[in-house]
Amino acid sequence: MVSISQTEFQGWPSCYQVTNQQVSLIVTADVGPRIVSWGFTGGTNEVVLFPDDLGKVGGEQYRFYGGHRLWHAPEVMPRTYAPDNGPVEVEQAGGRLSVTAPVESSTGIQKRIEIEMDEQDAHVRLVHRLTNHGLWPVECAPWAVTMCAPGGVGILPLPLGGAHEQNLLPRTSLVLWSYTDLTDPRWTWGNRYLMLRQDTARPAAQKVGLFVPTDPWIAYARAGHLFVKAVSVSPDARYPDRGSNLELFTNDVFLEIETLGPLAVLQPGGSVDHVEDWYLFDGVPQPESEADLVEHAVPLVAAIRG
Repeated sequence: MVSISQTEFQGWPSCYQVTNQQVSLIVTADVGPRIVSWGFTGGTNEVVLFPDDLGKVGGEQYRFYGGHRLWHAPEVMPRTYAPDNGPVEVEQAGGRLSVTAPVESSTGIQKRIEIEMDEQDAHVRLVHRLTNHGLWPVECAPWAVTMCAPGGVGILPLPLGGAHEQNLLPRTSLVLWSYTDLTDPRWTWGNRYLMLRQDTARPAAQKVGLFVPTDPWIAYARAGHLFVKAVSVSPDARYPDRGSNLELFTNDVFLEIETLGPLAVLQPGGSVDHVEDWYLFDGVPQPESEADLVEHAVPLVAAIRG
């Protein structure tokens, strides 16, 4: 059974905890929309929080805070970094919780996240919505970004395989940023999977984007847990960041697992939704190689992807 209760969390007095006894999620109403805690009930937080930002509200400077956020892609300064330092509106309907930010004065975009937790399983569905309240059309894509706690490994599926003779055209695209270093030891380039290790001793940023045309998912393995985000895909749509629907980013503080929806032209009053399904598994050894991943994590993902 899902329960929702008000609570204080890390200096933010107005927060809401959603739990089904197996997993728990906390969203703050003081800033955001921002999910500031996610994990097994009574266990560690799967997302990172920035100590200097805890409990802070107000001001015009952008704060990362940590946790899970909704952005609109493509990333550009200063539009993407519109501060989300004010309170959000919270609505509760049964076991569903929705948080809606004020309209961004600099963009005319309003952000909303709807949270619906499974009655029993370690599964929650998030609906991310961007609405254009401006006076002219805006082209953008919903971008769901989760900042994971340090010490784990990010995982991307590579949609490869098949003989040359039967596969003459490219299958997907791998997108690199100017700071991407393919020789960095945090990368593990496998035959069917790509892994990026978070290392607190390596401050240099790393990022890749990927287009997965069928059953896309992205994951993070840490401390015996496997956190999976699954999304849908529109194979013929245009995606931001040179066609990416999944992205990994890391530095010495956290690792982000990111999903993106297609680019859409939002007319005044128009909205676009992007849905993520979150799953959390226990007792999963942290993979050191692709063989570890195939043995311990891939079967779990295959089960939820049908």
